[in-house]
This record gives sequence, C-alpha cells and structure tokens, in this order.
Amino acid sequence: MAFNHLPAGAHDAFGPLSRTPVTHSVPMANTHRPGPPTAPEDVRPTPGTVLDRLSRGSSRAARITHTEHLPPREGRHAVWPDRIRTDVVAAIAAAGIDHPWEHQARVAEHALDGESVVVATGTASGKSLAYLAPVLSALANGAEAPNGRGTTALYLAPTKALAADQRRAVRELAGPLGNAVRPAVYDGDTPFEEREWVRQYANYVLTNPDMLHRGILPAHPRWASFLRALRYVVIDECHTYRGVFGSHVAQVLRRLRRLCARYGSDPVFLLASATASDPATAASRLTGLPVVEVADDASPRGEVVFALWEPPLTDLKGERGAPVRRTATAETADLLTDLVVQGVRTVAFVRSRRGAELIAVIAQERLAAVDRSLPRRVAAYRGGYLPEERRALERALHSGDLLGLAATTALELGVDVSGLDAVLITGYPGTRASLWQQAGRAGRSGQGALAILVARDDPLDTYLVHHPEALFQQPVEATVLDPDNPYVLAPHLCAAAAELPLTEPDLELFGPAARELLPQLEAAKLLRRRATAWHWTRRERASDLTDIRGGGGRPVQIVEASTGRLLGTVDEEASHSAVHDGAVHLHQGRTYLVKHLDLEDSVALVEEANPPFSTTARDTTAISVLETETEIAWGRGRLCFGSVEVTHQVVSYLRRKLITGEVLGEAKLDLPPRTLRTRAVWWTVTEDQLDEARINPEILGGALHAAEHASIGLLPLFATCDRWDIGGVSVPLHPDTLLPTVFVYDGHPGGAGFAERAFHTARAWLTATRDAIAACECEAGCPSCIQSPKCGNGNDPLHKRGAIRLLTHLLSESPPPPAPPAAP
Repeated sequence: MAFNHLPAGAHDAFGPLSRTPVTHSVPMANTHRPGPPTAPEDVRPTPGTVLDRLSRGSSRAARITHTEHLPPREGRHAVWPDRIRTDVVAAIAAAGIDHPWEHQARVAEHALDGESVVVATGTASGKSLAYLAPVLSALANGAEAPNGRGTTALYLAPTKALAADQRRAVRELAGPLGNAVRPAVYDGDTPFEEREWVRQYANYVLTNPDMLHRGILPAHPRWASFLRALRYVVIDECHTYRGVFGSHVAQVLRRLRRLCARYGSDPVFLLASATASDPATAASRLTGLPVVEVADDASPRGEVVFALWEPPLTDLKGERGAPVRRTATAETADLLTDLVVQGVRTVAFVRSRRGAELIAVIAQERLAAVDRSLPRRVAAYRGGYLPEERRALERALHSGDLLGLAATTALELGVDVSGLDAVLITGYPGTRASLWQQAGRAGRSGQGALAILVARDDPLDTYLVHHPEALFQQPVEATVLDPDNPYVLAPHLCAAAAELPLTEPDLELFGPAARELLPQLEAAKLLRRRATAWHWTRRERASDLTDIRGGGGRPVQIVEASTGRLLGTVDEEASHSAVHDGAVHLHQGRTYLVKHLDLEDSVALVEEANPPFSTTARDTTAISVLETETEIAWGRGRLCFGSVEVTHQVVSYLRRKLITGEVLGEAKLDLPPRTLRTRAVWWTVTEDQLDEARINPEILGGALHAAEHASIGLLPLFATCDRWDIGGVSVPLHPDTLLPTVFVYDGHPGGAGFAERAFHTARAWLTATRDAIAACECEAGCPSCIQSPKCGNGNDPLHKRGAIRLLTHLLSESPPPPAPPAAP
C-alpha cells in the first residue's frame, strides 16, 4: 500500500498535461545481453537510460513503434479535516506524511459527513490513506466507548494478496494507536482456530467478496456484533468489479446492506478505483447508493517513459502460410533477462498463468548463463498457487530478494511493490484502466518509471502499437456491469432469503427484476412464500448456488498422478481448454503433461515432463437467436441486440514450439458440448449490399469470418472486456436471420454488458476493425489482423480484402450512433 509516494501517474495521460510523443530511433548493437553490470540497489538509472540500453542495435530499436514521455508533476497539499483525531494525524505524521494531498482531504471530509465516496486517482496517489484516515479515526473513537464493541469497519479486496498487504500496512500505520485498531484478515487462508477471534475482537476485518458471499453473510448471527457496529465499508480496486463478477459483487453488497439494516447500522461506502470513466456512476451501480466522486489527482509524479514494442516477424509460416511474429512471451522473457542483468527491479505482467511460468523459466535459464546467482532472483507469481507459496513470494518481493517477477493480474491490484523501476506488459491487458494500473506498479517510491507494452500477434495489440493515440489520447473505459442479469440475481435472491426471509420492502433493494424472478424461483421450489415473506426451502446452502467469479461448478483439482500431491486448481469453466488430455501445465517452473481430465470427479491427473512445445485448445461454436430486443437499420442491413443460445465444444488442441510459436500438429479431443444462454450483438447484410461490395459467394464466408475475428479483437477498446470474455460466430446464411450474419456474444450466462456496449458503439467499433485489417502489412491475413488463436476452424476460410470491402460498404450506410443507455 502506498501513501504519498510519487506515482507512475497513469491517469495523467488523459489529463491536461502537455505531452510530446516521441518516436524512438536510438541505434544500438543487436544483442539480448546488455553490457553494463548489475547496478547497485541505491543507484537507479533514468527510465530513458534503461530504454536506451534495451534498444541498442537497429533490430531492437526498430521494435519500438512509439515512446510517450510523461513529465514529472508537483503535488498540491491540504490539511486534514479537524474531525480527524489528533492521534491519528500524529500516527500519519510518524509514517512520514506531514500533510495530505488535496484529494485525500476531500475524501476524508465526505466520509466524515456520512457520504459514500469514490476516489479515482492515479496509481500510488495515496488512495489508501484517503479512506484510512476517517476509518482509523472512527475505530479509535469506538475503542473509547464505555460499553460494547465500539465501531467496526470492513475492507473488501478482489484478491487475497491485496488484503494481506493492506493488513500489514494498516498495522504499521496504526501502531501508535495501540489496541484501538485491531486489523485481521478473514479469508479462505485464515486458520480455523483464528476465525473465532476475528469474529469477536477484530474491528477492522479485511476480506474479499467471495468470503463475504460464502462465509460471512450466511453466518451473520455469529457476526451480529460486528455488523451492528459497522460504520464504514471500504471497497478497494473497485474498477475490477466489472462484467459478471462485478454484477455478482453488486448483489453481495445489497445483501450486506440488508443485513446491516436488520442489525441497526447504515454503513458509509468508501471506494477506491484506478482512473475510470464516470467512476461515480459505476460506484453507484455497484453499491446501489448515491456516491460522490473525487477524481482530481493532487499527488506528485515522477517522470514516466512508456514504450510500445512490437516483436519482429520471423521466417516461420503459420496457418495458411501466414507470416508469424516472434511471440510476446519470448520477447518479454528477453527483456526481463536484460533488465535483471542491469539490476533494474522489474515486474512482467502476463495474461495467463502458463505465460507467467514460461517467462520465468526462460529468464532463469538465460540468466544462468550470465551469473549463476541470478536465476534465484527471478520467479513467477500467479493464482492457483497454494497460500504458503504466495506468501513466500510476496515476502521475497518486499525484501528485494527478487529482482524480476513474471506475474498475472493477481499482483496488479494494489500490492505494494515499492522500489520497482520497470514494468513489462505482455500483451494489451484488455482495458486502458488495467494498462495504466499495471504500468503504475513502477515508480512507487518516487523515482522515474519505465513501462513497456509488448504487443502480441493479435489484431488489437497490432492496432494499438501503430495507433498510440488510442492509448494516450483517449479516456479510460466505463465500467460495465449489470446487477439485473437474471442469472446473477436469482441465486442472490435465494441466498438473501436463506439469510433472512425476503419481504416486499426488500425487493426494491435488489432492483426491478427481483419481483419478476420470484414466481420462477417458487416454481423451481427454491423459494416458498409464507404469509408476507419468501423462505429458502432447501437443506443445502443457498450461497453455493453460484460462484461469484462467474465460472460456476466445482474447481478442478490438478493432482500429480505419481504422488497424489495437489499442485493447484483451475476453474471448472476453463478446465476443458486448460487441462484437457495432453495439455501442457506449468507450475512453479516445472512442466507437467495432463494424462487424464476426469470431469465427473473434477480432477486432472498430471505427470512431470519436459515437452518442447506448448498447447492451445481449439473449439467450435453454433448460435441461435432467442429474442431480438433492439434493432436498427444499417442501410438495407440490420444491427441487432438480443438474447441467444450458444453451443460450444472444445474439439482439439495445437502443439506449438515454445519460443517460435510454430505449429507442430493438432490432436483431436472428445469433450462434451456446453450450452450458454447469453446476450449478443449481430449485423446482417443483403444480397444487394454484397453485390455492391464485390463480395461473391466464393469469398463470402471468408470475408464474414475475417470481419468476425477482427471485431472480437477490437471490442476491448470500446468495452471493459477481454478478448476471452467474448466470442463470435459468422454464417453465410443463418437460419434465424436468413441473411449473411456476424454475431459477437458475451461469454457468460445471461450476458455481461459487453455486447450491449458493442451495439451502442457499433460504428466506431467496426470502423476501428476495418482500419486495423487494412493497416496490416500482410498480404492475405495473419494473427496480427484476422487470424484468431481460438478459431475452431483452423482459421479457414478467411478473406482479408473481402472483409475490408464488406466493412467499408456496411459503414458507408451506417446511421448516427444510437444514444447510450441512461445512467442508473
């Protein structure tokens, strides 16, 4: 947790600062081993110097497509509100902070006035202290109450690591307050013998939405004294609560508010977010309450150098003979190696667990050739590790024992990694908010920071490294969530009824869709109405009806066949593609092959191996229209939004060479299909439009297919989604529309809001799609424009020029964009 350290200044890229974009062209020798020896820990080279060393040589320099320089900025101080206790102010001063920044003081003022507030400022701008000052003051006041427990506060983090990190920081900050502040973590890693102490004595409980959903709310009688005294609820990193996960968390918070009212409390919500578009609206939708916004960042910031890096093309050929770029994974491993050799403390963010493991392994191997002491100073960090493994890595990172870390987003969210000099981002993380959040991990102790986005061979990444204005001159996205999604709301109504029978007045709290769902829940014999309330009818726990992370089902355990040792887990939803028979699984630098995936017992048996390849699952998809909710004319075609049913099946997997990504072969799989009811946006074209666009029947399927792939790749620019959150289908003659049709759908039951966002931004979205395809230098299509790693048809057929002509003609007839949905 950072208080007033100089930030990497993520959000200022979108503020009034003057910026001079610079295209980097520093000549240097082509080498993956920089010359300078490891730098002492207290001598930090400037970000520009580090980038110059990395890009020596014409080959390396050519990989930098753009460099953005963000100048340093001075901070603006204020004074704490006089209602903050003097001993709390003294404790903050003892931590080295004499005066708050202006935004910190404003947040504290709103909190003291009993107003829910969201602080949405840059990384390391002191958001934690903004809410901790009023919280600690309230807890200290409560500790002086003559009777009872006094005042309590609840802290929610999206990850266990962040909650543990916050407890450490709170203990250090509140040390001078003695026993007045008693912080404790309550999550799945908390030993059972400690849990009773937390319930009875802790007044600042740090947990996550999952534990609140499954552990605290269902057992609310045991938490009665805590809930009765609850004054503040802190929701950290609230921009991460988007899509289906955010929709679930929104309903969990409504259940919490309902129980608090039952015990006589009405807590104030204090939310912290990375810079986001309209954070007050998102925070209000999340909590169901009016929320005040504080978004003017008054903290200082050191110099930031942000480079866009495109790996070079190789001599290899991919599917259909397409040119193949060097993988972002291999490129990042080289850069991490070079930075560790220079003594530059670095985190490399990777999108997948396997990618994090692979980068760490490659870097360790290459560092061993330089200095045998260096490999131990690099590690991987990801979800799925056992609790003791995560804690050990966090300690090593805090102590400086680790110089380099390859991490998934489990480390993105606020864990204090002070002293980092550089961040590598392996592939665009899906949203500009996440990009700046990850970049902001460097520079947290006041020094300058270097951030490098390493592009994947992917339409969106390729578009971004050649259109830097899409990153540096655009606001971050709005947070998309839909608490009224019936697939989300229904299980939470059941959970609420199990906690306390549901009454008519409760329904307003849960939203307008609640009343419509109750008859269905009664018909399913999940709820029963008695007199004026609905009751839970089953013996099992209602909170087990849903997994709020959106996956559902039992996690699949990954077990070493020869020893029976549990290596970790994977979500049931992801198991078909992640741990199918023959899949390569990486864990703590070791490589395993999956011998058998037992879906009935939710176990994947693995054996340690050393294959020279990685694996990628392939799938097929069919789609049918259930209901068209909204449609508008696009010339003679139509743009539609509604409900669909998707049938999805993992059918095979590819084996690829580790470093080059070259395809070695494909193996069939026999896994059952899955059916998904969700929401989609789709567009149709007529025969006349096809004729005018010179799309004949021979290339129609390829043109539609190419447009579908590229539009999926570009949608994350317009909605807070990831490419893997959405799917698509293209059909030359769809049985429901009776026309050539392209569908893009949410990959979650009931939808997640992404397809609806696509519908409302369709013209801008499809224009960017057309431009991305047209700008690619390849002749007939490649992974940088129209090929997809998920395609179950082996990226066949695809027709690049046909897709450009089709989209150009479609856009020429598009109407003005429809108005976005009204704010809640």
